[in-house]
Amino acid sequence: MSLKRLCLYTHRYSLALVMMLVLVTATTDVSGPRVNITAVLGHTATFKCPNLKGGFVPRLYIQRDLTFINGFNSRKLTILPEYQNRTKVNQDDLSMEMMNVSVSDEGLYHCIIYYGSETNPTLSKPFPEIYLKVTAKYSVPTIEKECTERQDGDAGKSCRLGCSSTGGYPQSAVKWAELDLSLISVIHNESSEDLSSKTWTVNQTITYNCDHPTNVSCAVDDSVSPTITICETESFPVEVITAIAFVLVFVLLLLLVLLVMKYCYRRCQNENEGDYENADVPLADCHSQLKSV
Repeated sequence: MSLKRLCLYTHRYSLALVMMLVLVTATTDVSGPRVNITAVLGHTATFKCPNLKGGFVPRLYIQRDLTFINGFNSRKLTILPEYQNRTKVNQDDLSMEMMNVSVSDEGLYHCIIYYGSETNPTLSKPFPEIYLKVTAKYSVPTIEKECTERQDGDAGKSCRLGCSSTGGYPQSAVKWAELDLSLISVIHNESSEDLSSKTWTVNQTITYNCDHPTNVSCAVDDSVSPTITICETESFPVEVITAIAFVLVFVLLLLLVLLVMKYCYRRCQNENEGDYENADVPLADCHSQLKSV
């Protein structure tokens, strides 16, 4: 190994050792005021480190636990691959932007701030804390219903209602609107986490008894489903309506046949009365003519 390459490696390892010492030291005094920020999954979060003394800041390191995220000093810093293209530091306002935020980015961060000159920097304590909370909006819930007559002999109906929503974070639960909670029976409740995105899918199925029309909607976090109506009053069952329609059609056809027969009979009778030679035509011939019509 050449002397030049050996010096280069020695410099890199010494810089890494110094950074590690800074990070370990930082974890021993984190009593600064905490700032809470919220970012939407896949969007950008801005970490703003406060300038506690209001002076020149030659060095700034932003870390999470013992992991260095990004920062600046007079030398080029080594940034982990997962943060190289996702983080950008602004030296003017001591801020850092983190793009394409994921659920795994949620947690507590520290600002390690140095004041004074670059040649003689002074480490400032306490180290300000920034807590990043990640959220993801749930999809508009889908709501389904299936209502049947109650089997216990009571009036009204028993409805099976299902509500489902996906892609949200943090984990949430289904809430029902316009329902009497004492009449709800939960028969299925499931929450599953996507192993890749860490977002959640929420499903719940309930039964609900009611004896009058009721508007129902479900919500998961801030997402609300369309409103549906259950336990509607039906004037006639479908079978009754079908039977009535069949009878009406049959009656109309029968009346039509009778009217045609009456018309033909009168026409035949009028023709016979106007024809002197055929005045004595038997009634049976009229019936035969009706049949031919």
